[in-house]
Amino acid sequence: MKTYSATPADIEKKWIIIDAEGVVLGRLASIIATRLRGKHKASFTPHMDMGDNVIVINADKVQLTGKKRDKPNYWHTGHPGGIKSRTTGEILEGAHPERVVMQAVKRMLPGNRLNRRVLTNLRVYAGAEHPHEAQSPEVLDVKNMNSKNTRVAY
Repeated sequence: MKTYSATPADIEKKWIIIDAEGVVLGRLASIIATRLRGKHKASFTPHMDMGDNVIVINADKVQLTGKKRDKPNYWHTGHPGGIKSRTTGEILEGAHPERVVMQAVKRMLPGNRLNRRVLTNLRVYAGAEHPHEAQSPEVLDVKNMNSKNTRVAY
């Protein structure tokens, strides 16, 4: 039996919308990364962009377990002595809370050229509104996939 390898004509992309409100960040990011890469499809081919287009709404309401909200995130400006840090909680409460979800998904994908192409299929919005109604996205209910996907306040 020959190994199946998909061609660009064989690829069918769907639009999926995910509500991140109350969902644990790491579990959400792993589900999004699987969908973006296309590993949920039977026709998965590793060197092709097989994944779906994913829209994430309510990214500012994502949950973190343990003390991860107080964990610092570091970056360097490129100038001498230019190391900076900000906690994950500060980023979520700041002007661009969607960057937390984007970074988590980016780090769950392989670091190559295909990663950069696949990440263009991800759209993350802090609020509930998004401009992609014309694509008629299907709703993927991450909360009900597994009881551990949501965080219960104690």
